[in-house]
Amino acid sequence: MGRETANRLRGDGHAVIGVDLKDADIVADLSTPRGRQEAADGVLEASGGKLEGAVLAAGLGPSRGRDRSRQIAQVNYLGVVELLVAWRSALAAAERAKVVVVASNSATTVPAVPRRTVRALLAHDADRAVRSVRLFGAAAPTMMYAASKIAVSRWVRRHAVLPEWAGAGVRLNAIAPGAIMTPLLEEQLSSPMQAKAVRSFPVPVGGFGDVGHVADWMCFMLSDSADFLCGSVVCVDGGTDALFRADDWPRPVPARRLLGYLRRFRS
Repeated sequence: MGRETANRLRGDGHAVIGVDLKDADIVADLSTPRGRQEAADGVLEASGGKLEGAVLAAGLGPSRGRDRSRQIAQVNYLGVVELLVAWRSALAAAERAKVVVVASNSATTVPAVPRRTVRALLAHDADRAVRSVRLFGAAAPTMMYAASKIAVSRWVRRHAVLPEWAGAGVRLNAIAPGAIMTPLLEEQLSSPMQAKAVRSFPVPVGGFGDVGHVADWMCFMLSDSADFLCGSVVCVDGGTDALFRADDWPRPVPARRLLGYLRRFRS
């Protein structure tokens, strides 16, 4: 999804700085603190300290493997948040910058995700987050994946409205894809057990999404047309989230909370 978006942006004449494990403008491993720092510094140097947009699309899926839960926490959450914090001034320097964070409809369609895991990620405590999912055994990476997408979505919504983001002209939003035909999905479909689970997961429109569908959305969210889009999490998942949560959203804000915000803005 990120590669397709980058290709389209380059085709439209934009200068794109790619960050990846290999074959990129900035080669860095986002699963390590050093790698995240190298990625942040490298982009700032290559951009001259001014970024008109950013797409945070790097991510790891919930496949099995040694220390997979830790890698997911490091890449999917810290690999987004630490880079955005480092780039905030460069984004603000562009005055109308747009940021798209790739979340997932796993944030709303995976049941029983531990709240403590989400809290640990939001506190930037990857060690505590990993400990919190160990009791799930083989399913721990799945829980960590969903928790990482919940945490990063909440981080986006919490920060998008702050003066240092919205007030500085930076529009911070997230996109939540569902079953999109990516190498990650292809890997899952190659396993008979995983393929059965994936194909049984309901997608009201049928089939799987195409990376081009998501790239269309991300290019729009990076454009001037998205100037009034702030703190949104847009589901592009063929209707799965709506099927599971038809009556959960939208929901009115509690009166006490609304009054608190009104007092804050008036002061």
